[in-house]
Amino acid sequence: MESSDVPMASDMFRAQAHIYKHAFSFANSMVLGCAIQLGIPDVIHSHKQPMTLTELVSELKLTHAKSNGINRLMRLLVYSGFFATTKFLDENLENQEGYVLTASSKLLLKRNETTPFETAHGSPMWEFCDQNPRFNNVFNEAMANDSQMMCLVVKDCKQVFQEMDSMADVGGGTGLIAKTILAAFPHLKCTVLDLPHVVANMPDTENLKYVGGDMFQSIPSADTILFKVTEF
Repeated sequence: MESSDVPMASDMFRAQAHIYKHAFSFANSMVLGCAIQLGIPDVIHSHKQPMTLTELVSELKLTHAKSNGINRLMRLLVYSGFFATTKFLDENLENQEGYVLTASSKLLLKRNETTPFETAHGSPMWEFCDQNPRFNNVFNEAMANDSQMMCLVVKDCKQVFQEMDSMADVGGGTGLIAKTILAAFPHLKCTVLDLPHVVANMPDTENLKYVGGDMFQSIPSADTILFKVTEF
């Protein structure tokens, strides 16, 4: 083997680190979910000052034996930027660090906080859409334009759609995606669920029905539920 074919130790280390990073990436979401379930952001927020590990474990009503687990959990969350640590100004605690919230963990507080949209417009976005037809129309048009990309890929998904008889498009707006899918797979029965003001006056067809409602309350029965997430 030529020397150029022998991997350098640094290359091997980076390759192994790359594998570990992806193999254990699930830990980031798991520890974040654990912190939310335990209410750690709210506990630290209510403490009104940096919170030591001992104080945190005590406030969570956990035994001292759990301290090591909470310490490891918080170390990863600090590394991920969900919490931060700071030194105490008190001379009696000068060798200790306390946990504080970051901008990200402040968004995880269970107490009601207004979103930037609410701050700017005085109401939640969906309520604002309901009360402002012009804004609602612009928003729906933007969502529909984004959904047109489905035309480029839907015909490549035959094995997905050919095996089903019915589909519910949850948050489907005016039905552009459902219509795109039906054009390629006309055997389907599609139901589009969205807020009442979104689907108001939308005409039903033999294979396409519109239902006004709240997806957090109920979803139409179907073989498959379609959620399309769009960032805005």
